[in-house]
Amino acid sequence: MVDGLLQSLGVPASAYTQGTHPVHTPIDGSQIAKVALESKAQVTAKIDTAAKAFHSWRDVPAPRRGELVRLFGEVLRAHKAQLGELVSVEAGKITQEGLGEVQEMIDICDFAVGLSRQLYGLTIASERPGHHMRETWQPLGVVGVISAFNFPVAVWSWNTALALVCGNAVVWKPSEKTPLTALACQALFEKALKAFGQAPEGLCQLVIGDREAGEALVDDSRVALVSATGSTRMGREVGPRVAARFGRTILELGGNNAMILAPSADLNLAIRGILFSAVGTAGQRCTTLRRVIVHSSVKEEVLTRLKTAYSKVRIGDPRKDNLVGPLIDKASFDAMQGALAKARDEGGSVFGGERQLQDQYPDAYYVAPAIVEMPGQTEVVRHETFAPILYVLSYDEFEDALRLNNEVPQGLSSCIFTTDLREAERFQSASGSDCGIANVNIGTSGAEIGGAFGGEKETGGGRESGSDAWKAYMRRQTNTVNYSRELPLAQGIVFD
Repeated sequence: MVDGLLQSLGVPASAYTQGTHPVHTPIDGSQIAKVALESKAQVTAKIDTAAKAFHSWRDVPAPRRGELVRLFGEVLRAHKAQLGELVSVEAGKITQEGLGEVQEMIDICDFAVGLSRQLYGLTIASERPGHHMRETWQPLGVVGVISAFNFPVAVWSWNTALALVCGNAVVWKPSEKTPLTALACQALFEKALKAFGQAPEGLCQLVIGDREAGEALVDDSRVALVSATGSTRMGREVGPRVAARFGRTILELGGNNAMILAPSADLNLAIRGILFSAVGTAGQRCTTLRRVIVHSSVKEEVLTRLKTAYSKVRIGDPRKDNLVGPLIDKASFDAMQGALAKARDEGGSVFGGERQLQDQYPDAYYVAPAIVEMPGQTEVVRHETFAPILYVLSYDEFEDALRLNNEVPQGLSSCIFTTDLREAERFQSASGSDCGIANVNIGTSGAEIGGAFGGEKETGGGRESGSDAWKAYMRRQTNTVNYSRELPLAQGIVFD
């Protein structure tokens, strides 16, 4: 299923045929490769090489560093179709989502190339005569990237494109569930390195490994920044371990994203927004819509229209004009069924959620997306289940809707559908949504690379991708220059 794709992307057969760790496609559950997992010692050796590469790369002018990223973007353009298809095969995304993820990689390369000429600091007025102050940004060091299965290539590129133009080296550990797309990305990046011609050895390296490999990356003091995407549970382990050695983290963790659906909303727009945000990627996005907080006056109409729309969703092989592909594995299916059972116990009414296509794909896990009408924001609603479950809650007063939006541990993405300007502005105010992303009349998923991506509370608090997220990959330095022949002290202190 993947031989031709991997070969077209430049991955040698030995990299995916001679290991002991099996790789399965969620499309039918079959084994498609075997990869070798790297040991702690091998990870440490790669960090050694990356540290040496950093000492050379940090002195390369930033616009020149941007040229490497530009070349990588061109390589991605030439291989977009093949890499997008590989994402579909290994992660189970529908074709357009697989291609869209690669387009995100191309877009972040374009963003980073422009950024390489805009790593601006500040000029600061000094209180001392004959002095000037400035603020500059310097390369940080080795950046460790730990990514999840659901965006197997894009999240790595968000971090890597910015880290490289900022003067850093990168070591990447992808999910054990999606190592083939990582091998392909590494092979494509090496094509860009060859065209560039002057990058130090080990500038951007790949680690195929399990928890032990991840721990080696997290615990090594030479890794100045660990950018980790995954569950809140994972973040609770990674954050304190990196902090214990005074390292930096960008944590992109859980999301329990809500939509407030106001009585004035354009329901045609809202239903469309709900459908994509809630069932896209089979509910396996960190920005997936998991809660709809709908005004009681339109609740029944919304539920009726949602159930009709859900009944028409095409479920099946993600490469064959379907809208919803499979869950990644049996563990995800079991978690979904457990959450639905708990929702029933807590008074919920469940529509959908059943396993689909079991006769055709006995070793794969396709499901009908579920709508669950809940009597309140119970324990199961407050917990993120990484599957297509949409909880429906109702409200009468806008203050109650805001409270429900905010009363979950996670704080990634949120949205409101309304034509009331006051509600829209309040939602995006200091006393509105407490999430890192707050949208109006657009769903919770589908973020663009131009905006800094991330959330608050148990989502982790870090930012990746656009805006000024680049500052996380650099160290700030304040400089004072005395160009006079005197040495006046700050605050008028006299020390004679």
